Amino acid sequence: MRLIAALLLSLTLMACSKVSSENYQKLQTGMTREDVVTLLGEPDATDGGSVFGISGESATWKSRGTTITIQFINGKVMTKNMEKT
Repeated sequence: MRLIAALLLSLTLMACSKVSSENYQKLQTGMTREDVVTLLGEPDATDGGSVFGISGESATWKSRGTTITIQFINGKVMTKNMEKT
């Protein structure tokens, strides 16, 4: 019985992925990183650095053949991209 409940919960969570076209459309230039994480969850991968007081970060979210990549400058969305495979 517990195994069945665990499987149903896993399937429900997978079906409710935050990486979706609907959520991608909600992303706006100037949003804070915190707002993006609230919308999409923590990114699957990040890369970044800082030079002369300007920080940059590239963050990627992946789920079920969809990848959303966002470029942040000083913690705010500058560009966004979505790819489906």
